[in-house]
Amino acid sequence: MPHDHGLPTAAGPRRSIELDSAEALRLLGSVSFGRIVFTQHALPTIRPVNHVLDGGDIVIRTHDGAALTSRTRQSGSPGVVVAYEADVIDPLTHLGWSVVVTGYAHLVTDADELARYATLLHPWSQQMMNYAVRIRPDLVTGVRLAAA
Repeated sequence: MPHDHGLPTAAGPRRSIELDSAEALRLLGSVSFGRIVFTQHALPTIRPVNHVLDGGDIVIRTHDGAALTSRTRQSGSPGVVVAYEADVIDPLTHLGWSVVVTGYAHLVTDADELARYATLLHPWSQQMMNYAVRIRPDLVTGVRLAAA
């Protein structure tokens, strides 16, 4: 049985347009919110986070007790495999875009870089975010949802 959430939906079909990696990263850099996916206790875990795109890398801030901090601290080279997703989808028309980046995450350990990220990336929670995690993209995919 369909649910009526009181929102009109756009009439007509949509088409999916593949984005090249440069356009996908440009779009990802145009927003500050996304979701990081990593493994915790052998199961996928997703956390909403804010980010900054820095030289093609995605950087998020985290705290000492965070599962992602623990995972990246325990990993060696090249880091922990993660996925990062960001999107902008209009709730009324269902048009927009979605980008997924897969790569390796590792803790940022350089004090100057940590200080710079502290000025660029402000946490949403009241918790002390004294760590940063850098994601180096290996695979960047994206799709634009457009009217047919």
